[in-house]
Amino acid sequence: MRQPEHLAAIDLGSNSFHMVVARQAQGEVRVLESLSEKVQLGAGLDRDNRLDEAAQERALDCLARFGQRITGIPRGNVRVVGTNTLRMARNARQFIARAEAVLGHDIEVVAGREEARLIYLGVAHSLADDAGARLVVDIGGGSTELIIGERFEAVETESLHMGCVSYGQRFFPEGRITEAAFRKAVTAARQEVLSIDANYRRLGWAQAVGASGTVKAIAQVCEENGWSGEGVSLEGLDKARRKAIKAGSVDALDLKGLRDDRKPIFASGLAILLGIFEQLGLERMQFSNGALREGLLYDLLGRFSHEDVRERSIQALMNRHHVERAQAERVWATARGLYEQAAPVWRLEDDAALDTLRWGALLHEVGLAVSHSQFHKHGAYLVSNSDLPGFSRQEQQGVALLVRGHRRKLPLSALNECPEDEQTRWLRLCLILRLACRLHHARNDGPVPALGLAVDGQALTLSFPEGWLVEHPLTLADLEQEQEYFQAANYTLTVL
Repeated sequence: MRQPEHLAAIDLGSNSFHMVVARQAQGEVRVLESLSEKVQLGAGLDRDNRLDEAAQERALDCLARFGQRITGIPRGNVRVVGTNTLRMARNARQFIARAEAVLGHDIEVVAGREEARLIYLGVAHSLADDAGARLVVDIGGGSTELIIGERFEAVETESLHMGCVSYGQRFFPEGRITEAAFRKAVTAARQEVLSIDANYRRLGWAQAVGASGTVKAIAQVCEENGWSGEGVSLEGLDKARRKAIKAGSVDALDLKGLRDDRKPIFASGLAILLGIFEQLGLERMQFSNGALREGLLYDLLGRFSHEDVRERSIQALMNRHHVERAQAERVWATARGLYEQAAPVWRLEDDAALDTLRWGALLHEVGLAVSHSQFHKHGAYLVSNSDLPGFSRQEQQGVALLVRGHRRKLPLSALNECPEDEQTRWLRLCLILRLACRLHHARNDGPVPALGLAVDGQALTLSFPEGWLVEHPLTLADLEQEQEYFQAANYTLTVL
């Protein structure tokens, strides 16, 4: 597998957009440039969870600048991820389409736990020491991730619905900072952490590490005012709290080490961190420069080095639900043969399409663990709603669609809810998988004959060796039934 020289990662956070451009050398990532802009995308969510136009314009302007810097880096070497705000926004799909046009690269939306895993990966690679189990905390604009891990593996991941932008709007409206509001914000943070408290304490950790801008800003204030040594201490947090309350407002905040652009979200971030300290019984936390964007780089590098965590996730799901591997592999082998014949004409020749087809083939029977009746629907539900490390929401949606659509009626209504630029591609992959499944209906090791698949637009012609279908009338009957399902999607299947 090729080793890319230049990589780039962009984190579309609720508060800031971050980009890092790096070069890989001998398995290590060396940062060439790091950029960050305060976009405050989360502040653009209205009461109906729709992004307003002003926030979208701020984001698009930023991405236009980022796009100029990564011109020339191949598409497969760039990962762009959206986090909490794009998870919540009801018009996220429309915004993403505009953003992709400006940036020139695909944008993924990752689930909270996947975001947490990537954050831990970035933190782990930034710390030289191996101090055993770590608790990692990352306070973002709309969510806060807490992870326990050891070395480069996240053991427990959680994403909580609290962030410095959302808490600022909720507890410190118009920039007012009062003791009562601060107390309510800390209590709310403790309530969020309470749900994971017992489990995290049971697992335990040897050191606590903070990541990203909010913890960094608090650490700088504590250090430069002499309230704590390196990093953050509980005593330093309490002194910062008293100073913030005494100031009374964002505009009046005058703390050594606090940048002007951090003032609007300082009190809310401080309250969240103080709540975490109090609820988990922390006394001290060090700071790591690594975070989500660095984790994206290392995760991307792993995909080029046969260390794709997505493969482990698929295998784990197969094991958990006792998928019959022999049948899954038979279907995948035949699906790949059909894909290789159709892909050049249908323009499916890329790693993402082949990966989606493979994962769909391997998991197409995962729903049998629930019930044989409607198992394709059960399987799609399991794929859509399982935590699959390494996968973006779009990738899971694509695999789930193939699992849902490998038998019975094609899920055309579900397909219409998918991103427009993926609908035709996922439908065609689904048709290929359906044919492979039909050809292995007998579930035995009998060889499938040499098949010919010719495609022309929405017409497919599947050809067999002379006389084979006469000797296998049940396969012919299956394919004749399949012709009716294809017609419902305005495709034709001819069998020769």
